[in-house]
Amino acid sequence: MMKKTISIITFLLLFLPQLAHSQLISHHGVVPGGYDFWVYVPQERSAKDTTKLPLVLFLHGKSLSGNNLEKVRNYGPLEALKFGRKIDALILAPQAQNGWTPSKVLKVLEWTEKNYPVDINRIYVFGMSMGGYGTIDFVGTYPDKVAAAIAMCGGGTIKNYSGLNGVPLWIIHGTSDTAVSYKESEKVVDAMKASGPTDLLRFDLVKGASHSRLGRVFYMSEPYEWFSKHSLADSLRTLDTTVHITDAGMTNAYKSMPGRRTLKVVEYKKQAVRQAQKPAPESRPEIAEGPVERTESSDSIYIVKAGDTLSKIAKMHGTTVDSLCEKSNITRRTILRIGRRIVL
Repeated sequence: MMKKTISIITFLLLFLPQLAHSQLISHHGVVPGGYDFWVYVPQERSAKDTTKLPLVLFLHGKSLSGNNLEKVRNYGPLEALKFGRKIDALILAPQAQNGWTPSKVLKVLEWTEKNYPVDINRIYVFGMSMGGYGTIDFVGTYPDKVAAAIAMCGGGTIKNYSGLNGVPLWIIHGTSDTAVSYKESEKVVDAMKASGPTDLLRFDLVKGASHSRLGRVFYMSEPYEWFSKHSLADSLRTLDTTVHITDAGMTNAYKSMPGRRTLKVVEYKKQAVRQAQKPAPESRPEIAEGPVERTESSDSIYIVKAGDTLSKIAKMHGTTVDSLCEKSNITRRTILRIGRRIVL
């Protein structure tokens, strides 16, 4: 096992100089009892660079679950990178099949700490929807691992919420969320208050915001700026309240990014290392309410035709009705008019 780990590290040291602009590395089957996952290494690193880096742990929602790791690039920090968002941190993005288990997430995180230059004092957790639940459950279970966390549109399933009170935590939920009611976040807040002082808690209810609209937060600079203001090395744990997520900021989330970037992809599979032959296909799902604002690939949008139903479209494209509803900001009762655009 030691030899295998050394070979992986040696490969990284040899290959990183060639990836001067961006490095996105997939890992398959390397953590027994864990998840497959992506690791993003910020640009301009070399074999001689030993600087420890902050790490953002991204926990996705239900629509990105499964066995196809490429799906984890469909929204969130990894997709934000493709469209120009600068994130000066390692990004760890595992893929779950059916909900998040804190112990499995920990195994992936600990493997990453051993194989990448992680600053263990600056580990941040960022999750939405099912990932919001995962964030609350992971931070509440392992509070000593986390410098700060943002949980959006989620809730919690752990029995003891007291651990959350020791971590700078920002809970964000929309009042018009029909996928996960904001009351689920309120339950977490109430449980935290029942457990003790909540001086390190921020709870923002965004008036009128839907479930999908908060997905825009991943593409803003503010959450990553907020993370950077917290560290386990601080002599006194404090909560930053100077950074704000506003409705106007969400509206302009994409406008603030400079444009599409190319990410070179490297793949590890069962400890065997090889460079991917092609970069992952770049598609941009509709994660915001209202009309489509940006260019998606033809594979990510379906135009409704006569006789179509949500179940028929889902079966045709190998997805679920719930996934179509979440991505397209509709419900099962929405009337599918001919010509409507459905995000796959």
